[in-house]
Amino acid sequence: MKTLIDESRALLPDIIALRRTLHRVPEVGLDLPETQRAVIDALRDLPIEIKRGDKLSSVIGVLDGARPGPTVLLRADMDALAMQETADVPFKSERPNAAHTCGHDAHTAMLVGAARLLAGHREQIAGRILFMFQPGEEGHDGARKMIDEGLLDGHGEITCAFAIHQAPNLPSGSIAIKSGACLAGVDGVYITVKGRGGHAGMPHLSLDPIPVACEIVQAIQSFITRRVDPFDPIIVTIAKINAGVGRGIISELAHLEGTMRSLSSASRDRAVAGLTQLAQGIASAHGMSAEVRFNAGYPVTVNHSEQASLILRVARETLGAAHVIEQTVPVMGSEDFAYVLERVPGAMAFLGTAPPGVAPERAAPPHHPAMILDEDAMAIGIAMHAGVALAALG
Repeated sequence: MKTLIDESRALLPDIIALRRTLHRVPEVGLDLPETQRAVIDALRDLPIEIKRGDKLSSVIGVLDGARPGPTVLLRADMDALAMQETADVPFKSERPNAAHTCGHDAHTAMLVGAARLLAGHREQIAGRILFMFQPGEEGHDGARKMIDEGLLDGHGEITCAFAIHQAPNLPSGSIAIKSGACLAGVDGVYITVKGRGGHAGMPHLSLDPIPVACEIVQAIQSFITRRVDPFDPIIVTIAKINAGVGRGIISELAHLEGTMRSLSSASRDRAVAGLTQLAQGIASAHGMSAEVRFNAGYPVTVNHSEQASLILRVARETLGAAHVIEQTVPVMGSEDFAYVLERVPGAMAFLGTAPPGVAPERAAPPHHPAMILDEDAMAIGIAMHAGVALAALG
């Protein structure tokens, strides 16, 4: 396994170049024609069968080994976020309001590197490797849509699915993984407080929804700390408030938007009922009404114990135990790789990418406009993809 690191480092210059190309021209959502074309071009000279998505810009690569056997799925997401990048790098995003601030450009480039490496090891492979290049992870259900288009069909028994997410808040080159629930499920939260509009100089003749909306936001935090089991946690973040049309006008409506993250269906259901009661009760106490709506998002990402153990073993053999972190608590972000893991045994690991000279806890995290990652760590990601596939297929 340790020789995979050397092979991966030999590939790294081309993989960094591909990552920077993708970083300059980020694409958001399910339609990523330039990204799709770059991936296909990078795989074209390999003995890999390539399939394009029908209704989305996905790419599926199929590498058959020298002997028959089961199938391993390796996944990378390709889409960017709809936000403006502020990181000062020479390959900064050239597109307004689009940036690879979650590191999906690195995920894609690493999986291309793994495909190149594994194609050179076909004689060791008893089975098949399925390379899943996925658009639309950032809230567009890309993984589920690929499954609906037949991702998991016609490729034999898939015995292991593996994905990596880069993590600037972990030491560069480390691998971290947790068995069981490793990432939260997510729901969109939408609350509309309805009052009665009027003149800002005569608030007693109106019903001002803005103070009530603020009261609801504060009460949500008390709800989390006093009504939710800390060992089955919930996180509610109200990230957007929209109300008012002018400084002298009391608005009729105040809109709140955010997310709720949970690790079990039981805690989610309790929180849905409790938050609905809370918002409507506060509004009613002020003579107003509140409409509360939850939009179900990605489910909890659950790593299967057998595959998580395999990945831990590969990481220790490849990197040495000092560079492997066995996580004890989940991350409260969410991932649509959860849809794959509902159908196929597998696991997601985190690759530490803290930038050189920056303590991991001080590095800008994913979804931060100034996020930077250590590109040298991508060699570890390539080696891990390849090592997991080779270990699973022998």
